[in-house]
Amino acid sequence: MRPFALLAAVVAAFVATPLLAQAAAPTPAPAAIDKENVWLLDLSSGGRVEILLRPDVAPKMVERIKTLTRQHFYDGLVFHRVIDGFMAQGGDPRGDGTGGSTLPDLPAEFNYLPHVRGAVAAARAEKEDSANSQFYIVLQPRLQLDRKYTVFGRVMSGMPAVDAIQRGEPPANPTRILHAYIASDNPPAYMPAPAPTLAPATLPTLPTGKAPAPPRKRAPRR
Repeated sequence: MRPFALLAAVVAAFVATPLLAQAAAPTPAPAAIDKENVWLLDLSSGGRVEILLRPDVAPKMVERIKTLTRQHFYDGLVFHRVIDGFMAQGGDPRGDGTGGSTLPDLPAEFNYLPHVRGAVAAARAEKEDSANSQFYIVLQPRLQLDRKYTVFGRVMSGMPAVDAIQRGEPPANPTRILHAYIASDNPPAYMPAPAPTLAPATLPTLPTGKAPAPPRKRAPRR
């Protein structure tokens, strides 16, 4: 065999050996997602949104979401502020952007997660440490908001359902969260609780004057 032919054969064998080993090696399975950090929202439009929570960068906000979800706080709440090409905001029991839970406001947890499409962040008032229960889902990238609001998760699946949320400030026919739950809890199918009934004597009376509204919890302006 000629020297150059022998050299070519040796080189070919040297290259082929790792390639064959690569081909035979099994493809590693993706890391399993911790269901304790998957937030599910069943919407009145019929869609389901799966959100991966990030306790590694926003532990306080993620813990708040889990606590309120397990109290069924979000069940029945509307997306009260939905701006096309920007974001969809919900999580307010008043339904007008002025409300929150009875738990104390949280300190800001600004982090490196960007405001890309599908990012989920905490709405707040002017004060940075005023996030409570409200959140928003980014419809289109808004990177200028990075490190100014606490991003605590991102939509893994169900963005078509997010895109279908009714627009408006507020929407004329707002989309509701029928049921919110943590995936690891494996709850039964959503069953709405019956509306409470009040005897006529116990019906609340309406105030004659209009009290000043508290500061609005909000996602950022465009």
